[in-house]
Amino acid sequence: MQQANKLSQNSREQTFEFTETDFKSLREMVLTHTGITLAEHKRDLVYGRLAKRLRALGLTRFCDYCDLLKNDKNNEIEQFTNAITTNLTSFFREKHHFEHLAKDIVPALMDSYRVNNRIRIWSAGCSTGEEAYSIAITLRESIPDIDRRDIRILATDLDSDVIQTGSSGVYSKTRIEALDSERKKRWFKQGSGEQKGKVQVSPELRKLVTFKQLNLMHEWPMRGKFDVVFCRNVVIYFDKPTQKPLFERFANIMRPESTLFIGHSETLNNVSDRFELTGKTVYKKIR
Repeated sequence: MQQANKLSQNSREQTFEFTETDFKSLREMVLTHTGITLAEHKRDLVYGRLAKRLRALGLTRFCDYCDLLKNDKNNEIEQFTNAITTNLTSFFREKHHFEHLAKDIVPALMDSYRVNNRIRIWSAGCSTGEEAYSIAITLRESIPDIDRRDIRILATDLDSDVIQTGSSGVYSKTRIEALDSERKKRWFKQGSGEQKGKVQVSPELRKLVTFKQLNLMHEWPMRGKFDVVFCRNVVIYFDKPTQKPLFERFANIMRPESTLFIGHSETLNNVSDRFELTGKTVYKKIR
């Protein structure tokens, strides 16, 4: 049985012609369009994620797919980036960030609101939206009169598919299993009929969040300054030469002494001197 499985796996692996030249070409395109640096050992991952695209397009060789991407006659670049990028997230992932937001950041934001009359928070690399809605829950639970204030959350991601999921606010019921019963009841509507087994985020949360597709490597259309930026578990895929100008751009679009949250395995050491570490993967803009 093991031998049969191995033969079956090898057969799948050889369905499409995939040379080292193809892999190198795809790695360069991934870097150009997403800023993600793919290591040599990611060859099988690239094959696995893009094989579906070749199958859908009726192609048999990766070199033909590379040519298609270079010409981009069918807007395949969007499908390509959607397939390559990783979208792993959950509600209140890295819980300490949201506790810090509620306990320390929100009171400071309320003080600054008297001067600025607005609060803007950016969830960069928001994936399917759980992070943005976790921020929205935290704000609503911390600011009783939030509907009387100009407070908005921008959620962006490179992947157009996950942006659509976030905008709909519909998730499998299993996605909220870890939340306490009060939050489940207050912020999620249980589905019925064809939607049984699913939940939808409440309108009170959805009105706070705007979802937009955005490539962090391209021009940013936003002009206003942000008070808080979440960019977590995104730059882990970027090399240092890509990270440095990216965090420079983040600093430029943030207010003085604003807050930046990054992922648990990420750091700004030797990347940016415009932020000061104030907590566990929590930074304050200092210049």
